[in-house]
Amino acid sequence: MLETINGLIAATLFFVGGHFLLSSRPLRPALTERFGDRGFRAIYSVAMTVGLLWMVAAYRAAPVVPVWQPAPAFAWVPLLVMPFACILLVAGLTSPNPTLVGGERFLEGAPGSPAVGMLSVTRHPFLWGTGLWALSHLLANGDLGSIVMMGGIAVLSFGGMQHIDLRRESNLGATWGPMKLTTSVIPFAAALAGRTKVDWRGIGWWRPLLGLVVYAALLHLHGGLIGVSPLPA
Repeated sequence: MLETINGLIAATLFFVGGHFLLSSRPLRPALTERFGDRGFRAIYSVAMTVGLLWMVAAYRAAPVVPVWQPAPAFAWVPLLVMPFACILLVAGLTSPNPTLVGGERFLEGAPGSPAVGMLSVTRHPFLWGTGLWALSHLLANGDLGSIVMMGGIAVLSFGGMQHIDLRRESNLGATWGPMKLTTSVIPFAAALAGRTKVDWRGIGWWRPLLGLVVYAALLHLHGGLIGVSPLPA
């Protein structure tokens, strides 16, 4: 099954749909009540890890089915976009963020504005990182397998931002208000609107540096892991 596009579609639907389904309003409270908060997070983590591994394996095994021929210039898009994506990914994973799984605790009794560090740029740095990865690679790859997987990641990333915001607002009520007011989904939108100031000190120097190190590592390992050089021919 992994050798077919259908296998990749099934794996992508499982991974992307699983995120939305397990965190949905009808299902998450029921699972949390049955297994407890820690139990739910364990089920969620295991299911999504299995889904991710399945999707990657299915993508590697899927046949190359050309759909369109990207312009040669599009090969440069991931190279230019991925440094920013890696910085956002690193910042999203290393910053206390109320939008992460279990991150509600960061709003409980926290003094001052929640728009600290990378949250003053966007409250969804990790999802912007994965979304930029997906969109930039969609432009550079015209085969069906890439469209399925990267399109799925794009849907999960950008749809997930709205999904998380709606769920947080519903669950947290007024506690979510300061976060919604002082941060934005679109990068720098809150700062440009005068609702916050970019917290460069909170972002620090090491997060961008680590993001660039991750980018360099991905460039170096890309050929061995994916089988295709990331550099334009």
